[in-house]
Amino acid sequence: MSTSEPPIRCSWAGTDPLYVHYHDREWGRPVTADARLFEKLSLEGFQSGLAWITILRKRENFRAAFHGFDIDRVAAMGEGDIERLLGDAGIVRHRGKIASTINNARRTLDIQREFGSFAAYVWSFEPGPDGTAVEAGTIPSETAASRALGKDLRRRGFSFVGPTTCYAFMQAMGLVNDHVDGCYCRAEIEAERAALSRPARLPAGRV
Repeated sequence: MSTSEPPIRCSWAGTDPLYVHYHDREWGRPVTADARLFEKLSLEGFQSGLAWITILRKRENFRAAFHGFDIDRVAAMGEGDIERLLGDAGIVRHRGKIASTINNARRTLDIQREFGSFAAYVWSFEPGPDGTAVEAGTIPSETAASRALGKDLRRRGFSFVGPTTCYAFMQAMGLVNDHVDGCYCRAEIEAERAALSRPARLPAGRV
């Protein structure tokens, strides 16, 4: 029997295999695909007031309900779809959050037309490196960057995009690396972020 020690992880990962896998393979790893960015922003909206593990356990149901978070298809959904999804026990049945997802898809299309991709817009809010490792208990719930992102999204007509939601989104999509100092994922993600080719950024002063 192996006597090797298990890897050190962020404490929030706990022991649930689904959560551990999410921590190890997804959370903090940089994402530049528009559909995945839109999915995560949508699910963060649904998570508001709930535990993320609740949303994670329902994620495949959400994907089925919202056409794999294909932005064009979600944007084309209407009132009939909202009523249908209110009867879907596999997701969070909240009219405001369902309607918000459809609205946000339409606003995402606007951003794609303006900036070429949703990723180019999102990554323009990546904060500069501060050169410090995250220590237990020091991770903020929001930052100047997440407040700026949330404010601009709301200006563009998005909903359920407050600064805390936006920071959770930025953490998960790798715009920051908030794996704690000592977590085995931290160095891996720093390497992925260093090697990442960022989407084209906005001209200075555009936002």
